[in-house]
Amino acid sequence: MTAEVMDHGLEARGLGCVRNDRQLFADLSFCLCPGQALILEGRNGSGKTSLLRILCGMRQPDDGQLCWNGEDIFRLGPEYHAQIAYVGHRDGVKQDLTATENLRLARGLGAPNPAFGIDAALDQVELWEHADSLARNLSAGQQRRLALARLLVTWAKLWILDEPFTSLDSLGIGIVESLFANHLAGGGMLAVTSHHPVSLNDADIIRINLST
Repeated sequence: MTAEVMDHGLEARGLGCVRNDRQLFADLSFCLCPGQALILEGRNGSGKTSLLRILCGMRQPDDGQLCWNGEDIFRLGPEYHAQIAYVGHRDGVKQDLTATENLRLARGLGAPNPAFGIDAALDQVELWEHADSLARNLSAGQQRRLALARLLVTWAKLWILDEPFTSLDSLGIGIVESLFANHLAGGGMLAVTSHHPVSLNDADIIRINLST
């Protein structure tokens, strides 16, 4: 895969990653532009989560460079981090806070999204009836939807998600896929790993299989 010079978005140039003396991937290049989704596939241990950590700026690649709008993300630092939102395979919700309080905390820590208030975000993920429920009293699927609702109340251009469909039933999966489609339609970008097929209809999708 070869990268082209781009003026906006995320560009990987010859990325390589080594873990425990084993090469997970090498010479990985791609360009992710507004409105596009990057779907990472591959066997367990192929490097999907390691690549997400690189995309988040949590670890540097062993080879190559990752750029945002043409600038190395590790030189940009906080300027790049302000553009991204990450949800891992663990929910990360505060169990002793209500659903509303969890979103209020997320909104306070990030850049508030003027398009989505807390009530609107809870309604979007069909948790409005549980607004005052403690997170520990929610089901696993409801906690997952609450974790993903944090993407709505804060502003970020690039959503990075590790196994976002964990614990979700068919209803929850449909809700989350709608969130993704709306984000892309608004010019956002998405990078996701998932063992579940991601249905994005007309979205512009880049698929990378790290097992090949």
